[in-house]
Amino acid sequence: MVRKETAMRLPPQHRGLEVKIPSFFRCPISLDVMRSPVSLCTGVTYDRASIQRWLDSGNTTCPATMLPLPSTDLVPNLTLRSLIAHWAATCSPTAAGGASAASSVRTSSPASLVRQVAASGADPSPALRELAAYLSDDDVDDFEKNALVGAGRAAETVASVLRRKGEEEASVEGVEAAARVLAAIVASDGIDDANKKRVAAGLAADAPASAASLARVMRGGSDLEARVAAARLAEFLLANAAEEAKVAAAESSELVAELIRLIGPVDEKGTLDGNALDAGLSCLAAICGSRRAARAEMVRLGAVPAAVRALRAAAGPRASAKALRVLESAVGCAEGRAALCEGAEEAVPAVVSRMMKSGRDGAEAAVAVLWAVCHRYRDRRAADAAAAAEGGLTRLLLLVQSGCSPAARQMALELLKMYRVNAKSCLAGYDSKTTHIMPF
Repeated sequence: MVRKETAMRLPPQHRGLEVKIPSFFRCPISLDVMRSPVSLCTGVTYDRASIQRWLDSGNTTCPATMLPLPSTDLVPNLTLRSLIAHWAATCSPTAAGGASAASSVRTSSPASLVRQVAASGADPSPALRELAAYLSDDDVDDFEKNALVGAGRAAETVASVLRRKGEEEASVEGVEAAARVLAAIVASDGIDDANKKRVAAGLAADAPASAASLARVMRGGSDLEARVAAARLAEFLLANAAEEAKVAAAESSELVAELIRLIGPVDEKGTLDGNALDAGLSCLAAICGSRRAARAEMVRLGAVPAAVRALRAAAGPRASAKALRVLESAVGCAEGRAALCEGAEEAVPAVVSRMMKSGRDGAEAAVAVLWAVCHRYRDRRAADAAAAAEGGLTRLLLLVQSGCSPAARQMALELLKMYRVNAKSCLAGYDSKTTHIMPF
């Protein structure tokens, strides 16, 4: 199959500047040249920003093929990224100008910027901001970025800014700038996993100090983007550090409190920000896998009502699944069950309403929450709220007939006993072996 090339049409007097863009360099959604190409499980490649917005809007199909997506994992298409980078460097009329402009803005070499950050007694903020711009620049070759992060020890040096204490402790501006650099490393498709793990190792060298610094950024950062970047770094630390460092970070009350604040309203109208919600819930879900003491502290600081608020705000499937995982972990301790049952009239219907709208993991987490408070511990407030929740019976029946795990199916069957169906109900003759409820 031969792919046609499309051209940028210019007026006749500028026709000599016309640039031919291969069609497969364009994102099928935005139709712009892709900056960060990623592929879905259907094999179609999109620009990361465009397909992420599509998925965050609650869509569960491939935009190009309209086929359902069994997985929403985004796999970086490094081959296509390299081809686009090569094309941009050799074919774009602005390539030379862009390179010269970038070099004129950058006042120091990347290696010298790293040395400036490592120097004691000096404010690292200016050098860190230049490093963040360098690592986020798509015109910089990935090989050079990897060399700087790996052999140049940029990751370890920048991470050390977050670990400084006493008189050497960096300002909030400096810590924020360091967080932005590390977040750029972690988020880059072109940087090797081995180099990304250097970030986790640098933060884990003193996990309590790193967690405290990230909390400072989330509390006093200059904008929401900086707060989200700090939460992403905390999640990366929890996912990649050794167990001891992971527990130390998870038990930071300061960090947990700021994560809960991050998933809260961002204005007086009570609006929730999608990126902040996703980042905060992801990190809280990672903390859920730590010790019981950390989960109890998370509950004490208000994780349960915050997660319920996210569910009631009709968050996207991914955010809802994470909120349900947080609740599933919370009801594993007495404090969490008490917090959920105290607001059962709002919490239980919220869990029921998102049961079939949060993917398989979210559905199973929702059933586990309901089973814990309604069946195992038999809280009357929760049981009454579940029985009265609109669509609860139908959703449980759908889950039983879906491809859920045996444990989730058993919990759903036990929850069904709460519902009493009278003779006038359209479901009075339900038989789990012969009746099939179609999705709606």
